[in-house]
Amino acid sequence: MREPQAIVEQIELQNGKIIRLVKGDITSRDVDAVVNASNSNLKHGGGVAAAIVKKGGQIIQEESDKIGFVPVGSAAITTSGKLPCKAVIHAVGPRMGEGDEDVKLRSAIRASLLLASERKFRDIAIPAVSSGIFGFPKDKCATILLNESLNFLLYSTDDKRGSTLEIVEFCIIDSDTLKEFRSQFSVLKYELSGNGRK
Repeated sequence: MREPQAIVEQIELQNGKIIRLVKGDITSRDVDAVVNASNSNLKHGGGVAAAIVKKGGQIIQEESDKIGFVPVGSAAITTSGKLPCKAVIHAVGPRMGEGDEDVKLRSAIRASLLLASERKFRDIAIPAVSSGIFGFPKDKCATILLNESLNFLLYSTDDKRGSTLEIVEFCIIDSDTLKEFRSQFSVLKYELSGNGRK
């Protein structure tokens, strides 16, 4: 059995669902789905995307080519090739400077969570979408990704169908980005404790 990568932070919500921060390589995560930070043409040539195709195999790029264009703020799904997960969800986040970046990033993450839920997946690993070569500020990225995931996990329990997702984890490999996510986890813990809502 694979050794678990380092869990840095974890928050258990009142409904039993978990938001987790992991330091490590997303291509090694043994979860139902991993999210790929993609571009609209689903050409996986750099960053997380290149690593996913390199480790998972060319089948991921071939399936992406069949899908074709995906608008910013949306997501698409392919098989995972040789990766330990069941599927790869390709989230198309915004490039900084194109306008409405916050809205588009929220939309891309929500679309990814919805796709995972529709497939009845239990857990999902997400990188810091748009915060690499797309230039989205790492602190804002952490805030948006965590809040959108929190709202999804809390809201989905009010839905009669509910979401099958039990764990949303953020898998971060570099120290600068990890620092911003740790900081945002601290804010979220404080808010959820009730102290931040007075």
